[in-house]
Parts: sequence; structure tokens; C-alpha cells
Amino acid sequence: MIEFITVIATVLLPPLGVAMKKGLTSDFWINLILTLLFFVPGLIHAVYVNYVSGEARSLA
Repeated sequence: MIEFITVIATVLLPPLGVAMKKGLTSDFWINLILTLLFFVPGLIHAVYVNYVSGEARSLA
């Protein structure tokens, strides 16, 4: 259930999704800036950070 909420947060508010998954790290701040500049780069970055890189990548 928590993973489903994280997916929804990532799609609707990318910085919130990154914060839920990684905390207030540099990934969050980069994502916040990208989302404020334009939504799509922030969304792409959030999906990459949450589901492609790091520990999630080793599970795929």
C-alpha cells in the first residue's frame, strides 16, 4: 500500500515522491528545481531516482 502511495505521489508531485522514497537529500532538491522549471523533467528525474537507479535497479 505504501508503494502505491509513493507511485501516485511521484506522478502528481514528483518532489514529494522523491522525498518519500529517499528523504530530503540532494536528489530531492534537484528534483524540486527541475519540477519548478518545468514539470516533465522533474517527473522523469523522480521516476529515475525512485525506480531505476540505486537499490531498485538491483531488483529489476
